[in-house]
Amino acid sequence: MHVTVKHIVALAALLFFAFTAGAQDSDAIIFEATLSKNKLGINERLRIDFSMNKDGDNFNPPNFEGFNVVMGPSQSISSSWVNGVRSYSKTYSYVLMPTARGKFTINQATIVIDGRTYKSLPQEVEVTAAVERPGEEASADAVADDNLHLVAEVSKTGPYLNEAISVVYKLFVSPSINVSNFRALDNPKYNNFWSQDMPVTKYSVQNGVYEGKSYRYVILKRVVLYPQKTGELEIEPLSLEVTVDVPTNKRDFFGGKIYTSTNITVSAGQRNINVKELPSEGKPENFSGAVGDFNFSVTTTKNQLNASESLQAKVQVSGKGNLKLFQLPELVLPSALEVYEPEFNEEVRTTTEGMEGTVSNNYTIVPSFKGKYPIPGISFSYFDPKTEKYRTLNSSEIMINVVDGPNSGSGTTGVTSNYSNQKNVELTGDQFNFIKTKPGLKALSSKSFFGSPSFFLWLLLPILLIPMAIIFGKKREAIASDHAGNRIKKANRLARKYLSAAKKTLGNKDAFYIALEKALHNYLKAKLKIETSEFSKDKIEALLAEKQIEQSSIEDFISLLKNCELARYSPFSDVQMQEDYNRASEVISQMDKQL
Repeated sequence: MHVTVKHIVALAALLFFAFTAGAQDSDAIIFEATLSKNKLGINERLRIDFSMNKDGDNFNPPNFEGFNVVMGPSQSISSSWVNGVRSYSKTYSYVLMPTARGKFTINQATIVIDGRTYKSLPQEVEVTAAVERPGEEASADAVADDNLHLVAEVSKTGPYLNEAISVVYKLFVSPSINVSNFRALDNPKYNNFWSQDMPVTKYSVQNGVYEGKSYRYVILKRVVLYPQKTGELEIEPLSLEVTVDVPTNKRDFFGGKIYTSTNITVSAGQRNINVKELPSEGKPENFSGAVGDFNFSVTTTKNQLNASESLQAKVQVSGKGNLKLFQLPELVLPSALEVYEPEFNEEVRTTTEGMEGTVSNNYTIVPSFKGKYPIPGISFSYFDPKTEKYRTLNSSEIMINVVDGPNSGSGTTGVTSNYSNQKNVELTGDQFNFIKTKPGLKALSSKSFFGSPSFFLWLLLPILLIPMAIIFGKKREAIASDHAGNRIKKANRLARKYLSAAKKTLGNKDAFYIALEKALHNYLKAKLKIETSEFSKDKIEALLAEKQIEQSSIEDFISLLKNCELARYSPFSDVQMQEDYNRASEVISQMDKQL
């Protein structure tokens, strides 16, 4: 009997120690990282979970070097009571896509729990070459890649120098997927080309064929290029980020397909153009770089006039080609005709075939003497890429007959053809102003400063300033003696200072509450000279109580911190954000009066 009692006592002691050890283990804080797999192909995705068994603050993930974050952080919380024992779990999850092959280390994440910082263990991951996944449903990205294509269609890959080519960018979409949005990531620079965009004002869906399959397509961008350099030139690719809705194997209640959305990047690819040099054989001496198919003319508004009257002479080139990229030939006029700098006009529009329209120089000509003056014909040369030959167009001679006016110094009224001393007249803008009949001139006079009104004003000014200085000094003394008012003003300025960043982000929930939480901690750091960002709310509350802050102010301050944390995974309205901002401003002002 005595032995049995001893056995019962020993058993009870063992049970007590086991229960105590179990209670201690259940109170232990756990923060760990878990991988969905330690080895994956470069075409696969990796999931990593950071889990803890007690709520914490200031979770800081690693930088995920070697991976792109496809999704996350997503947050899940579970809490339950079983037989009076509470279990709690909080998890931050990320989905990662590897960017290269090799072995990578996912570094530590950190979190603050009960005022202490906990770190997860580093995780090793090996990324191999792309793997086949037979029998597995294709990913949304893979389906989108196979059914979405961006194509750059170039009208001609072997143009001559300054010959127009067009590039049309088309987005081909398979009927099995839908595109909901897109944006340009990288626009081509078109180096060594003269370029002209043709804006697409409306995206019209059309039916077409790509690699033998039926597709829908839209034209996204059109541009006309004129190569300015010979040899092999590169057209940089256009890249887009496209949001695509991809069907899955799942069905809804009515049997319709369920779609999933994904973002992918598509590129038109780099295109190479081999630009041919213009032939040197048969090139005219007056060739100025015109390439295309043109007409040329020289016309005047009148052929007969009086001296000192004016006429207009127009040198015009029309047709299709690089109309903005060459110089028009100049008129050669007799020296007896005054000519002003020509006015350049262009009426050019751009199509996918290049520029077409008219360019011209308009000369204003004023004869000074009576007589007949010939305007000799001039020539214009261009290269026609269709016939691959040069062509020269000539204008006819135009005779200008000045019927009335003074004779020239030589006294002759015959045909004048002296071109050697011709000078262009430069228009200054005031040559033909009217003579003023009432100039409004005034007699010059001088007045003495002494005895003037200005003299007496400066003399009395110091006397007038003395009472103003006395009033200003008394006002400053009154402001300085109002200690309570000054303290309130200082507190309000301090609140505006710390909350300025939060005010700028009102309306953006995530950015606003991050800035608000930072402002609250920065205020405590400035006033208490300690870092509180890693403190729990209970410790901050105790710290403020030690400083004899009113309980209502402490409760408001802690409530704001809780709202900042709650906003990470709960919706908040603009009205709630404005209320929290106003409450934070008031709390900081009230606390500053007590610290």
